[in-house]
Amino acid sequence: MQQDITIKITDRNGVKHEVQAPTDMNMNIMELIRAYELAEEGTIGVCGGMAMCASCQCYVLNDVISLERNPDEEAMLWEAYHVKENSRLGCQIPITPEIDGLEIEIAPEQ
Repeated sequence: MQQDITIKITDRNGVKHEVQAPTDMNMNIMELIRAYELAEEGTIGVCGGMAMCASCQCYVLNDVISLERNPDEEAMLWEAYHVKENSRLGCQIPITPEIDGLEIEIAPEQ
């Protein structure tokens, strides 16, 4: 049974978007941003979601998800620009019912 959740995304121009995200398609936040074209084409998800480029870095603005990063994500963010304490890679955040209400801001382009 499909269940859509709501995600709030602030794009790189400061515009806030409230989007619906399907939980039954095995998508992640990076793919959601691309699907809604909330970042200029070619500037997000450059590595295809392999945690190897940090182009999908985003800032988590509420406590819906953990800020704990997996080792690949931590290594990539160690080398990235504009990293903050609340930085995560969008490709490493799966869209599940548990993240309903997540608020993020897309980090500046690398």
